[in-house]
Amino acid sequence: MKYLFLLYDDENAWDSMPEDQRNEIFGSYFAYSDALRKSGAYIAGAPLVHSRDAKRVGRQVEDGPFADGKEQLGGYYMIDAKNLDEALDWAARCPCASIGHVEVRPVWNIGE
Repeated sequence: MKYLFLLYDDENAWDSMPEDQRNEIFGSYFAYSDALRKSGAYIAGAPLVHSRDAKRVGRQVEDGPFADGKEQLGGYYMIDAKNLDEALDWAARCPCASIGHVEVRPVWNIGE
């Protein structure tokens, strides 16, 4: 079954973080992504730019950010896992789980 991990953290903290600390975090994400790939669970993933660069389209175009909280959506992973327990195990190992939180959502399987 496919699961989407939505990664939330304080994107403003990232902006003010020293470069060596950013590089350390990048390294942990690269290692995590590599572990997902080696296990065969990895489907896709990517970081997102700051929410201030986001746009929301409805009846009119609005500039972001859209949530009032400190944590914003910062990236995602899509994985293939046997069940929810396996997906939760992978989510707990995600670097974002230690600095923000990871929302785990099953992908609705329509027509597959």
